[in-house]
Amino acid sequence: MWGLLLALATFAPAVDLGLGTPSASGLGLAPPATTKAPVSTLAPSSNPAQQPSGKNNEQHVRIRFVKKKKVIIKKRKKLTRPRPLVTTGPPVITTPAGALDLPEEKEPGCPPLGLESLRVSDSQLEASSSQSFGLGPHRGRLNIQSGLEDGDLYDGAWCAEPQDAEPWLQVDARHPTRFSGIITQGRNSVWRYDWVTSYKVQFSNDSRTWWGSRNRSSGMDAVFPANSDPETPVLNLLPEPQVARFIRLLPQTWLQGGDSCLRAEILACPVSDPNDLFPKAPALGSSDPLDFRHHNYKAMRKLMKQVNEQCPNVTRIYSIGKSHQGLKLYVMEMSDHPGQHELGEPEVRYVAGMHGNEALGRELLLLLMQYLCREFLRGDPRVTRLLTETRIHLLPSMNPDGYETAFRRGSELVGWAEGRWNQQGIDLNHNFADLNTPLWEAEDDGLVPDTVPNHHLPLPTYYTLPNATVAPETRAVIEWMERIPFVLSANLHGGELVVSYPFDMTRTPWAARELTPTPDDAVFRWLSTVYAGTNRAMQDPDRRPCHSQDFSLHGNIINGADWHTVPGSMNDFSYLHTNCFEVTVELSCDKFPHENELPQEWENNKDALLTYLEQVRVGIAGVVRDKDTELGIADAVISVDGINHDVTTAWGGDYWRLLTPGDYMVTASAEGYHSVTRSCRVTFEEGPVPCNFHLTKTPKQRLRELLASGAKVPPDLRRRLERLRGQKN
Repeated sequence: MWGLLLALATFAPAVDLGLGTPSASGLGLAPPATTKAPVSTLAPSSNPAQQPSGKNNEQHVRIRFVKKKKVIIKKRKKLTRPRPLVTTGPPVITTPAGALDLPEEKEPGCPPLGLESLRVSDSQLEASSSQSFGLGPHRGRLNIQSGLEDGDLYDGAWCAEPQDAEPWLQVDARHPTRFSGIITQGRNSVWRYDWVTSYKVQFSNDSRTWWGSRNRSSGMDAVFPANSDPETPVLNLLPEPQVARFIRLLPQTWLQGGDSCLRAEILACPVSDPNDLFPKAPALGSSDPLDFRHHNYKAMRKLMKQVNEQCPNVTRIYSIGKSHQGLKLYVMEMSDHPGQHELGEPEVRYVAGMHGNEALGRELLLLLMQYLCREFLRGDPRVTRLLTETRIHLLPSMNPDGYETAFRRGSELVGWAEGRWNQQGIDLNHNFADLNTPLWEAEDDGLVPDTVPNHHLPLPTYYTLPNATVAPETRAVIEWMERIPFVLSANLHGGELVVSYPFDMTRTPWAARELTPTPDDAVFRWLSTVYAGTNRAMQDPDRRPCHSQDFSLHGNIINGADWHTVPGSMNDFSYLHTNCFEVTVELSCDKFPHENELPQEWENNKDALLTYLEQVRVGIAGVVRDKDTELGIADAVISVDGINHDVTTAWGGDYWRLLTPGDYMVTASAEGYHSVTRSCRVTFEEGPVPCNFHLTKTPKQRLRELLASGAKVPPDLRRRLERLRGQKN
């Protein structure tokens, strides 16, 4: 009798309460914490040698209970859907139950397979069922974001049908792969709460015969604890890495009242195929010998110092201020005469890390400074021209406090928003002064440009008060903008693949989105198209949209306000407060890509970064001088007919006005001088068109200068002044 019961119990599923803590070293992830696996009501376990079916006609399942060395078989009615246990407290990095017999050393962890970064295509994802196309398996990617409306084509997870008793999500790696771990999230939605609380994992080489991940101690199918909220990523390492082509996640329990929904990333290493049965996986890499890894504050500072030591004649490191926690905002200047503004040489900047968790821009700027230094030493003509004709400023981390928070969590566990804000909880891209509203109000009142200028709008009084909510990082960047006559800039972000251009704020109050172009819309569209058109990822015709919008339909560029309104953005502020034209570049679907993806991301963006810098030569440039002294006139205003936005000259009288090819009537004016207008033609030839001006002082200005110097007024000037007074009378 007992032998029969034991034999029957051998095939019954078990509830396992063991603990395990495999190491996460080598993953680029945060160290794992230990937690008890939740006790779950489990669906029937499938035979490891068989493919689990989507339906089960059995009316009962067996559950084994061990008490005082007796095995008792009980029966209960099978639930139509597993009832989950809702865990309390925040989710943590966990390991499958029962994995107590850990080896002293563990192989290094594997990088992500590429669900989040889109290296895994939609065709590689399958599922037992889906509630809709917008909740299909192709949406089961870590950190994927839904649209504002549920039920459209772009929902925020894979969700199985409610009647699916044995749901599963399957990934085809297409090559023999060593799977080592899984990261899961719940459903991203404004309106619903859905997440899986536990799951099993199975593997296959042919998608027909499957085996499961088992606990080392019990030998039973491992049940992995999953999520307790929709957004926090939860890592589970497998008790033993498995080599296979296919991997399946089988949700066992989920939030009561919700649906079986998840987003996932798979940790996996490629393995060799000695029989060459599978096509080789595309190699990710770059031929440039650069430092392809993520750099925290200390490592970033060390790398910048190394670049400066390698190229001391063309580099200079300086700080523009400090973060809330006291970390310096370092800038790498690259020019043939670092440390000084050269007459006629334009100033260009790249800013990255405004949102601390969007780490790719930071690494691209660190790679760019290494590349420019190396290629300059090698005599590359393109780089040599850039450094001799342009003064380049690279700010890799505008929000170092936020980055350190994200870096400690790790590239795959930081989630979508952790580290985005500075230490005060301020979103720096909403923290610049709103100059749009006073400009538009003045335009509506007919005060622009005669009473209110259309450029260099002053800071509002409220913004300059000591108690104003202005982050120290924002103040530092504003002072930097005012100190250097920047002409061109790009603000590097992450989480999408698109270039957005000003205005970022909608003109209609409270409008969530609305096309709001600047007077220089043609220039901004040109600049945006140049970057998007030379970015490899954006130009890939086979790539799918990152989240909920397909920007490739419009050339991968968009007016910022027509995407979503952003009051107080750095782009709008830069355009209205200074001469600088700035766009936002969203570099990648993955905000914090794994280190092994950095070489490919560099190749995707290298030519675009260089080509965009070269656009500072598009348009006209020149010097506005005093006709008598030949000295440059500072703060002279350069106006272009038909464009209601002016720029001004730097302290040496030099200026740069970005314009698309065409014929323009350009006027130079300055206080105390007669204005001069001339025609300037911008062609498609490389290099700015020279457009210089010589201004003559007005009689009134001459008189002021003479009286100030104590000299007598010449008779001819006195007679001319008398005639002018007579005309006025």
